[in-house]
Amino acid sequence: MSAATDGTPGGASGTTGGASGATALGGGSGTSGATVDERVLRASAARGLLARPELGSVVGALAVFVFFAFVADGFLRASSLSTVLYASSTIGIMAVPVALLMIGGEFDLSAGVLVTSSALVSSMFSYQMTANVWVGVGVSLLVTLAIGAFNGFVLTRTRLPSFIVTLGTFLMLTGMNLGFTKLIDDTVSTKTIGDMEGFPSARAVFASTLSVGGVDVKVTILWWLGLVALASWVLLRTRTGNWIFAVGGNEDAARAVGVPVAKTKIGLYMGVAFGAWISGQHLLFSFDAVQSGEGVGNELIYIIAAVIGGCLITGGHGSAVGSAVGALLFGMTSKGIVFAEWNPDWFKFFLGAMLLLATLLNAWVRKRAEATK
Repeated sequence: MSAATDGTPGGASGTTGGASGATALGGGSGTSGATVDERVLRASAARGLLARPELGSVVGALAVFVFFAFVADGFLRASSLSTVLYASSTIGIMAVPVALLMIGGEFDLSAGVLVTSSALVSSMFSYQMTANVWVGVGVSLLVTLAIGAFNGFVLTRTRLPSFIVTLGTFLMLTGMNLGFTKLIDDTVSTKTIGDMEGFPSARAVFASTLSVGGVDVKVTILWWLGLVALASWVLLRTRTGNWIFAVGGNEDAARAVGVPVAKTKIGLYMGVAFGAWISGQHLLFSFDAVQSGEGVGNELIYIIAAVIGGCLITGGHGSAVGSAVGALLFGMTSKGIVFAEWNPDWFKFFLGAMLLLATLLNAWVRKRAEATK
């Protein structure tokens, strides 16, 4: 069983099928390459394109881009596109690990508040211990990863649905964020740490602005692109990627052939926690302080971005690139409405419409790909 070919039907399986078919039509192993029927190769390439998980989201993103390019003045300016990319990156950093988790057959309702928890731990530890803020950043990483491991451990040990496990974590973190902040700081927000040692260097890593060709580019865009590249490599080029597709496609079958299901799922939840840590540090070092009630509801946006990008709720299908395109769709819509000077109250309507249309398009593409096999 090669699970990777389930998640990326247009990858190795499509190419291999085309090559073997071409050899057969060419008249056997002794036939030269010049006699290969090129129509078979073209069909194989078309089948591979149709089977790509992110195809529907790419088509949708192009349509949204062209639409706002016409209706929103200034949308095509370099500064406007930079703003779009920044809005996309703040979602995309989390959408990438959430997509991997969904490919593995699970999802995480605590991802939104975990971002805030990460920022709160970093801020309060640094302030209360009067330590270099990098100490707080390190402690935050350990705590956040531990929460992710807790989600995965409880899930695999109890066999409870991820909805129940992560909903429980969501409620606990929501209460802890508010309770600990009020207990330690006597208010719902943390104290500012902007004047503490290490703050400038931490801000440079997590919340700086770079100038590229005279255009301001947020460092979160680089974090986002790096995570997309890393996740794509893991999914398509490593044994771990095969395991992720396998446990999402059929957990029992994966276990039967020796896939470490529990370790894979725990690792995926820790991946979501790592993304939450990056997003949390960006939140903290962008504003110096954190509101304890932030993050609630963002978990749905991360899931929506992954679904728009081609991930299935049932698992076993999707890609990191698709989640990035889903996040880009979110960024273009949220900022395009502003540039077009429309009422922002309509944003949720457009987001819901994109979700339905992208899901329908992805289902149609999958059926077309299966029909051409």
